[in-house]
Amino acid sequence: MAEFSVTHSFTTSAEQVFDAWLDPAIARRFLFATPTGEMIRAEVDAHVGGKFVFVDRRPDMGDVLHTGEYLEIDRPRRLAFTFGVPQFNPDFTTVRVEIAPTAAGCDLTLTQTDVPAEWADRSKEGWTKIIAGLEAALTGGKATGWA
Repeated sequence: MAEFSVTHSFTTSAEQVFDAWLDPAIARRFLFATPTGEMIRAEVDAHVGGKFVFVDRRPDMGDVLHTGEYLEIDRPRRLAFTFGVPQFNPDFTTVRVEIAPTAAGCDLTLTQTDVPAEWADRSKEGWTKIIAGLEAALTGGKATGWA
């Protein structure tokens, strides 16, 4: 199993960045959203033990389900959840999002653990694009990092 981290600096507050992960209206624009796909389902039950479900309808592979359960919600510093894409792998990994305020906004570090080795590079690339898409989502846009 592999583990990796992705970091990104934002010019928006830690609260805004944190809240975007739990607000389905914003999250649907960056979490697992692709430029050619259509987010057809975005559900967030934002409490420890609550679940999330995102389904992106992609022209090249159909409906792709992304799901998990919240393990920790500590606004605006830390969010942890299980994560899985059942059509590709029945196992779940753990994702931790840590957000630290800075003078210019905040820094976000996402760490995913228990990733099957054969999925590690692709997963890291995916999270890098998702976090880049968060930048656009905070201003009303859709994921732009997926090009």
